[in-house]
Amino acid sequence: MNVAYHLKMLGNQPALITKVGIDEFGKKLVNLLSERGLSTDHFQIDYTYPTGMVHAKTNEDNDVLYDIVYPSAWDFIEWQDEYGKLVKDAGYFIYGSLASRSKESRDTLYRLLDTPTTKVLDINLRPPFFDRANIEYLLKKAAILKLNIAELELITGWFSRFMHLEDRIGILQDHFHLQTVIVTMGANGSVIKHDGDIHRHPGFPVQVADTIGSGDAYLAGFLNQRSQGFSIAQCLSFASALGALIATYPGACPDYQPSEIDDLINNKLMTKTRTS
Repeated sequence: MNVAYHLKMLGNQPALITKVGIDEFGKKLVNLLSERGLSTDHFQIDYTYPTGMVHAKTNEDNDVLYDIVYPSAWDFIEWQDEYGKLVKDAGYFIYGSLASRSKESRDTLYRLLDTPTTKVLDINLRPPFFDRANIEYLLKKAAILKLNIAELELITGWFSRFMHLEDRIGILQDHFHLQTVIVTMGANGSVIKHDGDIHRHPGFPVQVADTIGSGDAYLAGFLNQRSQGFSIAQCLSFASALGALIATYPGACPDYQPSEIDDLINNKLMTKTRTS
């Protein structure tokens, strides 16, 4: 949802496949997204389980700890034939590992992963909601993978003894035939390996309100630029700026102007010019 929100803010027309409960939180969510211009046409309604809730807590290092309530309505997304065409016609199909923590949503996701389109896996390894077999299956279906440094270390530790960052990314890319691997590293920036080439960005120093949703904004920024034909280096800079910008706001889906992204990039470039 967060990725879709930022894609919409950048002028795209994303679609969401999910399920909400017949409760006040579900109604508020539908109303909020509708107000932002996001389509809720593909939402399902659950009469048994509540709308999904996540309790987030930020520590002194601005790391976020999540309590993802289980079970929730989105654990029971049923297959609908319209989903196949929806995904096939999309430029990207973005999915996460949490959507496969229960059988019903996992079965629906697996069917969608057989649909021909560019698949983007945004891994979210939240204990206890993952296992190696499922994660490896999701990885095999992806063309683009986004994960953080801790997730990179955990996954590559399953089948490799490599310790260096670039070695870990390389073995992951080769093992699962991934076109693009994106690794975010918080205050240390991010790294992208695409078609064998490594690209780095140190990130943008900002005053952090909280980091909730920054990674989702980063992914939206990358895909937005990539879909417009920008180079990987340009996509990396834009994604880093959007992720940093969202960290200056409280919450994952703040109201902001896309021009603020360019302002952040240009201010960084001006700083480099003045100090060079």
